[in-house]
Amino acid sequence: MKVTDVLVQCLENEGVEYIFGIVGTETLDLADSLSKSKQIQYVNVRHEQGAAFMADVYGRLSNKVGVCLSTLGPGATNLLTAVASAQLDHSPVVALIGQAGVERQHPESHQYIDIVKTFEPATKWSTQIMEAQTLPATIRKAFRTAKMEKPGAVALTLPENLAAQMIPDTVMQVTPIPETVPAMETLQAAAALFQKYLKPFIIIGNGVIRKDAVNELQTFIEKINSPATHSFMAKGVLPKEHPLNYFTFGFNENDLVLSGIKEADLLIVIGYDFVEKLPKDWNQRKTPILHIDSLPAEVNEYYPVESELVGNIKQTLMLLNQQEIPEKSWVPTGNLHEKIKLAYQIEATPNDASTLTIESTLQIVEKLSTAETIVISDVGAHKLAIARTFQPKEPNRVIISNGLASMGIALPGSIGAKLARPDAAVICITGDGGLLMNVAEIETAKRLGLSFIIVVLNDSMLRLEVETMNKRFGESFGVTFQNPDFIQLAESFGIKGRRAANVVEFESILQGALETSGEIVLIDVSL
Repeated sequence: MKVTDVLVQCLENEGVEYIFGIVGTETLDLADSLSKSKQIQYVNVRHEQGAAFMADVYGRLSNKVGVCLSTLGPGATNLLTAVASAQLDHSPVVALIGQAGVERQHPESHQYIDIVKTFEPATKWSTQIMEAQTLPATIRKAFRTAKMEKPGAVALTLPENLAAQMIPDTVMQVTPIPETVPAMETLQAAAALFQKYLKPFIIIGNGVIRKDAVNELQTFIEKINSPATHSFMAKGVLPKEHPLNYFTFGFNENDLVLSGIKEADLLIVIGYDFVEKLPKDWNQRKTPILHIDSLPAEVNEYYPVESELVGNIKQTLMLLNQQEIPEKSWVPTGNLHEKIKLAYQIEATPNDASTLTIESTLQIVEKLSTAETIVISDVGAHKLAIARTFQPKEPNRVIISNGLASMGIALPGSIGAKLARPDAAVICITGDGGLLMNVAEIETAKRLGLSFIIVVLNDSMLRLEVETMNKRFGESFGVTFQNPDFIQLAESFGIKGRRAANVVEFESILQGALETSGEIVLIDVSL
């Protein structure tokens, strides 16, 4: 059987439903093999970066591995940014990349670069298939590696000369990834910390969502009755109205939660990824740490681990909840909870006649969202506003890229989200800068018959950079631009375009778009 036919069988065996990519000369055999699959839908995109962003968000929301495809050289390097983004955000992605035949890899050769070395710093594993017979085992290892905690990206390169070779029709059995739990004496040692310390503060990371440990964590928080805060990517673990919810931390400025963290005598850090914010930025007092995660702690002076529980987070919390842990019932001083709500505008309601701001736009989005609505944030000033202001009604319903924090993720990410959760409303919130980076993927979404809403925050600038430069230098430079007419641009793609000038108009347009099925609607919000 042809190598690429076996490759497709292996992908089907892994449960792959979609592959996002662009075909090139070196991947023609694979395209031919994919055309015969009754399980896998190949989604031909407009840019390889978009393909990897789609695979990233699809992987986060589907509990499967997202798969993207490119050819060699520029196709591969176009993938790189979004593959690195998946890696740092711990999203399971496998990138399949065509390559020049082995015979062309020694002399200087057209479009040849060493893809394996190029992707090594940006992936959990980067490899090239050198012997066709090893393909099934390599595919199994790639998917297993991508899903193992902490999940991430794998780059798998297939030389052109191997693609059409004949090999046995073989696939590897898919077996569950083994899970571990802490030993009983370790659990008891961790529980003993609650006798020693009086003011624990809980820091919630995205690992809690990845390991489906939300209910167990809520039980634990209510058992010890102590305050808790979320990283950007963990928003929604605690309900908005929960009295112990101190919302979000990790901001460069006006991070009010830090005063509560500084009061604590023990930090309980659960499923937290350092890529979101280094401990030196939120634990300058070097408060002792109880580390609960799937992997051992990365210890440094600002992360002084006194005890650690390593293993499956869900099962670990279940076992910890069975221990004798006293209730702490402490509250940070200075009415901190209410100050955060006021400063983050969590309870604010925009005036109907008011002009639109990022915050008032987000408050309308939150008002009209249901528990199932998925919000995809691009990167920029609005990402920080979403982290502060927007409160999802369920976990994993607001997707914020906070590892690599790459602009351009929101539009292609919305395609991945809609394919992963076709019954959920998807709202893409993007700046004008981020939208135009991957705007061509509107054609991809239209061709697929998808429906979602694109909210474009239109201010003709990189707002975060403008604000930062003004504070530092008193002026800004090189961070403004001109935009096309977004309504005409939308219509050129065959989708609806609407413009909102104030809160009343935006709410009416968004409400109508949410009630309309089967369409993509772009809303131009002029700031």
